[in-house]
Amino acid sequence: MFKKISDVLSQALFTLLALYLTFLLLRYPAQSLSYASTGLLLWFQRMIPTLLPFMILSGVMIRMNLTERFAKWFHPLFHQIWGTSLNGSYVLLMGILCGFPMGARVIGELLHAQKLSEKEASHLLAFCNNIGPIYFISFVMSTLSIENDYIPFCIMYGVPLVYGFFLYRFHYKSAFCKSTARIILHPASFSHNTAPSLLAAIDDSVISGLIGIGKLGGYMVFFNLLNILLYPFTSLSKPILGFCNCMLEITSGISTVGKEGFFMILILLPFGGFSCIAQTYSMIKDTNLSITHYFLHKCIQTILTATIYIFYAFFYAYNF
Repeated sequence: MFKKISDVLSQALFTLLALYLTFLLLRYPAQSLSYASTGLLLWFQRMIPTLLPFMILSGVMIRMNLTERFAKWFHPLFHQIWGTSLNGSYVLLMGILCGFPMGARVIGELLHAQKLSEKEASHLLAFCNNIGPIYFISFVMSTLSIENDYIPFCIMYGVPLVYGFFLYRFHYKSAFCKSTARIILHPASFSHNTAPSLLAAIDDSVISGLIGIGKLGGYMVFFNLLNILLYPFTSLSKPILGFCNCMLEITSGISTVGKEGFFMILILLPFGGFSCIAQTYSMIKDTNLSITHYFLHKCIQTILTATIYIFYAFFYAYNF
């Protein structure tokens, strides 16, 4: 009975929201076009050139069974700290270097290829799907006019990595079975599954990459368009509007708020906005991984980041 009532209420709520959004699109067509165009330009200018090459390259490596050979140089260290398998070390490396949402995408692809256990995939998804360092340095730092970038950089990437370490030690370590541990401890045990030809792997990876990047573009356009929901409330304070913009789509929010929302942006970056949550769901929806658990992990890391910045602002002068 309660479930039926809940379903009816949720359907009514979403119907009203859809009607309200349709009304706003018709009432403010120029502003709606501006929001949608912003999302499309951000996708074309930033997402495609920075992510599509990595999507194709990673797809080729997975299809050619090269991930373990690539990760073996980093695996001994990664395994000691985060308990990763060889393919888990590859996920962590790609998640750190390539940035969001490559961590989630690689996890999904390796799960489908049966090269990663669901338990390890759940562990990795909790902390290795973050804003990329290239994006952070070239876009965030320049927009916020940060000169001494080592402090926010260390906080941005130190929090999830330390979080992943403690998560493994106190939660996932006991759940990793002994057979998996034996595989982890032998980096030379590469997969010998038959790999397709190089041209076939490239062709499949290009198609998969284009589909993936196209879906991300759709999410960026849609969540930027949702800013129209706030347009009738321009009388609200600028920090509140800026916070809502960042929560919907972080890139356009950063562009809109600028350096006036310095600490707010740095605190919200680990969360990434609801657009990033939806894009992550798109990458793992065909797996048994939980987007709810991912969301909760992101909230915890955002709270930890906020706590660090509060202590920093309290004990030290603002000198970024």
